[in-house]
Amino acid sequence: MQATPGFTLGIEEEYLLVDADALTVKEAPDGLLEKLQDDLQSQVSPEYLQCQIEVGTGVCRDIAEARDDLRRLRAAVAKRAAEFNLAPIAVSCHPSAEWNKQHHTNKDRYNDLRVEMAAAARRLLICGMHVHVGIDDDALRVDLMAQQCYFLPHLLALSTSSPFWQGNDTGLASYRLGVFDNLPRTGLPPHFDSFAEYERTTGVLIDAGIIEDTTKVWWDLRPSARFPTLETRICDMSPRLGHAIAIAALVQAITRMLWRLRSQNMRWRIYDRFLISENRWRAQRYGITEGLIDYGRGEVVPFGTLLDELLELVRPDAAVLGSMRELDVLREIVAGGTSATRQRSVREAVGSDDADAINRAVVSHLIEEFHADL
Repeated sequence: MQATPGFTLGIEEEYLLVDADALTVKEAPDGLLEKLQDDLQSQVSPEYLQCQIEVGTGVCRDIAEARDDLRRLRAAVAKRAAEFNLAPIAVSCHPSAEWNKQHHTNKDRYNDLRVEMAAAARRLLICGMHVHVGIDDDALRVDLMAQQCYFLPHLLALSTSSPFWQGNDTGLASYRLGVFDNLPRTGLPPHFDSFAEYERTTGVLIDAGIIEDTTKVWWDLRPSARFPTLETRICDMSPRLGHAIAIAALVQAITRMLWRLRSQNMRWRIYDRFLISENRWRAQRYGITEGLIDYGRGEVVPFGTLLDELLELVRPDAAVLGSMRELDVLREIVAGGTSATRQRSVREAVGSDDADAINRAVVSHLIEEFHADL
């Protein structure tokens, strides 16, 4: 009999650094990274751009442990950044920063990326959250990945936090995704019938020398190349810690729900990528405000209704995982809006078209949200 997966959790987040006075993005000085690495060791690292910092939790047994570790990481980054008159914001796009004025981090991986991807890489002034769920069985990871794709638009919709780009309202709830989709090997993963097929397919690019390994396969959902996990990568950053934890709890509960169905000789229907992509676009465009297509009903359903139904589906799993309280926070997101909605409300409250005033108001709001749960 197959062993029950651990469903452990790991969360990776990317933050933008802003000048505490000007509220514009600013590169991380060497001293900041040195102090953070003294504090957090391997749990902190530079990101592609010098104005970014990446953190990652340890392997967490449950959502409570993940919350404590992520809070510790966020607090450490905020404390050390303040020593350099900087502040971190947990958002997928700064409201007014210009990508063509940023400098990439001088590391071999990032130097190669800049050359290989040309202008597509230079526009990567974006941040995301990745959620790892521990499944120490390659075949099971690929099987659950095919089913879990259906829920990726739901996760994106809840996390949307990038409505602005270079001072303009894009009309999208997640502009980040549009920027990232310019790279190859992004978007929804293909369907694989087995882990062997996944290895054969990605191995074609590795053997041809196009990529060195599958860390350069950047699908919305993938078997992690470094850990025995299924890695969900579609989410925007969540400015509020509580919202980030709630979304991570949902990823974990969905994964366990699909495993539970499988253990009962049932499975979630696998829909064509064409159909899932339409919901992905709706989530990218509208967030939670216009609903997604329920393919069982064959119609657009309000997001609040879909969330209620999803939470009912995963209730037995949340009970085992101890994440009922965290999942209830998702209803707060539906009631109060995602970060994209809140940022637009701040912009409207400025009451003028003064670009500097709008930028300052939105970034100040994002700094406050970062500190709210610490």
